[in-house]
Amino acid sequence: MSSRERVLGRVRRALADVPADARPYEEAVARDYLREHGQRSVAETVDLLAENLADYRAIVHRCAEEELPGLLARLLSAHGSRTVVVPPGLPAQWAAAADVTLVQDLAASTAPELDEVDSVVTGCAVAVAETGTIVLDGSPDQGRRRITLVPDHHVCVVRVPDQVVPSVPRALERLDPARPLTWISGPSATSDIELDRVEGVHGPRTLEVVLLGGS
Repeated sequence: MSSRERVLGRVRRALADVPADARPYEEAVARDYLREHGQRSVAETVDLLAENLADYRAIVHRCAEEELPGLLARLLSAHGSRTVVVPPGLPAQWAAAADVTLVQDLAASTAPELDEVDSVVTGCAVAVAETGTIVLDGSPDQGRRRITLVPDHHVCVVRVPDQVVPSVPRALERLDPARPLTWISGPSATSDIELDRVEGVHGPRTLEVVLLGGS
């Protein structure tokens, strides 16, 4: 038996109890698994997100809406950033206090050009507390996928509590699978056979997450 036949055999066995009718797969297969693990308050969910982000070596900050421009200015200054790429829908006031040159997210921008940019600032689509994951979906405040994969420093703003969900199933309920989804759990990292960790191989080496507002 070939590898292909084994894989297809497993798929057939997994679908053996699916009704043989014309209903779409999404309707025919029961989705009665747990949507989240345990019961948490909003504050506890946000705390869990912060804890898991930090566990993945992201740097977590919390601030109120009116404090955001000053905080972003300090973060970019501390990183030594002189140029910052911003998506077209990023609120203008977010980077207004930063002494940087703003680089627009353009379709014509090349990877070498983006590699010369010091930082990128974006919003997000949703943040998953149980896994410490930030999800981007290419919305106007997040821009093209490339701008968060090439620059070495990414500052991502998460609106609390509106954009925070407890689990991956809850996140999937909010996301459009047809959009270009990028799932980020900490700065880019990989490790070799001896488990030596290397950061920055396929994305930013530094990820800073700002939890904006809320508890």
